[in-house]
Formats: sequence, C-alpha cells, structure tokens
Amino acid sequence: MTIMIKKLLIALSFITVSLTFAQKNKDQQAVSEASEKLRSAMISGNKAILESLILPELTYGHSSGHIDNAKEFVEKLVSKQSDFLTIENTNQSIQIVDKTAIVRNHLYGKTADLGKEPGEVNLDILYVWSKTKSGWKLLARQAVKAEKK
Repeated sequence: MTIMIKKLLIALSFITVSLTFAQKNKDQQAVSEASEKLRSAMISGNKAILESLILPELTYGHSSGHIDNAKEFVEKLVSKQSDFLTIENTNQSIQIVDKTAIVRNHLYGKTADLGKEPGEVNLDILYVWSKTKSGWKLLARQAVKAEKK
C-alpha cells in the first residue's frame, strides 16, 4: 500500500512540475507576442493598439532620464513627436515571476521625431509586464544608452 502511495505522489509531483513548466512557456510566448505588438505599434503610432497594451499606471523611462506616463507615451507616438521608422529588438530575454514578466532586450531604431533631424537609437531596455485578465500589459519600461563594444 505504501509503495502505491509513493508512486502516486511521484506521479502527482511530475504532473504538477510539467503543468507549471507548460504554463511558464505559455506565458513567455504570450509576453513575446505582446512585446512584438508593442514594437509594431510604436512604429505605426496606432493609438488603439498602444492603449490596449499598457496599464494606466505605466511609467516609461527614456534614456535621457525623462519619464512619461501612459497618456504621454501614447500621445508622443500618435503625434509623431516620437517617431520610430524602424525598431529592431535583439538579445531578448523573458523571465516570468508569478504574474510579472521581466523582459530585457537591445533596441536599435531609426527615428524621425517631429522637429528634429533623422536619428538612430541604440538602447538596452528593461520592460516590466503584468498579467491581467485581458492579457499581458506593460507596466514599466526603462531605457539606457547601450555600451559601446
């Protein structure tokens, strides 16, 4: 009888670990997809998509040190005050901790910000995503100028 109980406990443990691992993989995929939607929306300036991907409490830190709230973040992209022509994200890593995702990547982009000369950005970015009932939403983002290598 005790051998049967041990086997049952081992099987239940295996199933629990497998389900946990599967959920983490599913969450990582969902965060990766949300990150890609954000990249695309930042280029297009699509207000509805941008708003659907962020939380009202968003804090968006620029590499210059300036911080935008959710409304400022969206309005700058929609108005082309901040205008990304291209964004290439590389070296992305995603770590899931409960209902929070920590995403790091390198961003290289070409810009045509309103009233400025065309430019390029070379940044390392930290994103914090929060899992909500309606999916993963961006809560925080901080950029720093990438180290020259």
